[in-house]
Amino acid sequence: MRKVMEAYLFGQVLGTHSFLLKGGFLQPDEYSEIKDQYFLPGGETGTAATVLDSLGVSVRMDGTWIGTEVAPMLKAFYEKKNVDLSLLNFVEDDKGVMDYVVIAGLVRSPMGRFQTLFSSGKRWWSVPKKEDIAGCKVAAIDPFFGSETLLAAELCQKLGVPYVTIDSPHDSPLHKNSAINVVSKECTSQHYKGMSAEEIMKLMQAESEGLTIITQGGGEMLYGRKGGKIHRMKPFSVEVRSTLGAGDTFKAGCVYGLLHKMSDEKLVRFASACSGIAISRFPLPLNPPKLEEVQNLIKTLGSEK
Repeated sequence: MRKVMEAYLFGQVLGTHSFLLKGGFLQPDEYSEIKDQYFLPGGETGTAATVLDSLGVSVRMDGTWIGTEVAPMLKAFYEKKNVDLSLLNFVEDDKGVMDYVVIAGLVRSPMGRFQTLFSSGKRWWSVPKKEDIAGCKVAAIDPFFGSETLLAAELCQKLGVPYVTIDSPHDSPLHKNSAINVVSKECTSQHYKGMSAEEIMKLMQAESEGLTIITQGGGEMLYGRKGGKIHRMKPFSVEVRSTLGAGDTFKAGCVYGLLHKMSDEKLVRFASACSGIAISRFPLPLNPPKLEEVQNLIKTLGSEK
């Protein structure tokens, strides 16, 4: 009998090659020294799974198909973790989806072949099934996989499983039916150019009963619900070593807060603390935030609204 897991995660699971530079960021025609480099699980879902496991939440991952180069690393990494990989489709005719990220403090540049993959006309991710979500208490759904993404959301609705999503526009079904939608600065710049964060938040609030959180990098976060006020909170001030995985860790913190029925304010603060710890270390998959660390950061530094 399959073990019941607390969280179901559907989305991007990758092999990430990360390179932390010793000096500043890459410059044309100039040499750069690599300080550290790793090949570890990545992607919005892969990173969130790693963080949730570290916080004590059992996870079932679903989404990206895993190829021959990614599979051994992924299986070895999660072997002793409470993360179920049984839904992942391991293929033998492809190396698997990977990205490459160059990092120098606050600056990073990801590279990959996602435009080619998405324009291929072929599906390279799984189809969610009702039985895979049933029994889970919460879910997280990445917005990248078209009809399969919407199917995951529909199944969660039918089963009464609340879900967290990311970067979903105000008029999308994914936002309208979400328990939490975390909207990044990248998303607002792409979909709401020229609009203020307050204007975007009002659009978001009007279309969903769930909690909308707008993050702005190191700037003030906005959060609120339909018919309610727009609340604000400053992120935690920490020394930044790498921003890789910061947003994915924030999402994981939201899943944890949803699972434990936190108030909106406590949930946003908890997610922010998770993200704060994440950006203070590298590589994140080998040093994910632990629950005690998150609680201590909240206790010692607090977070101004």
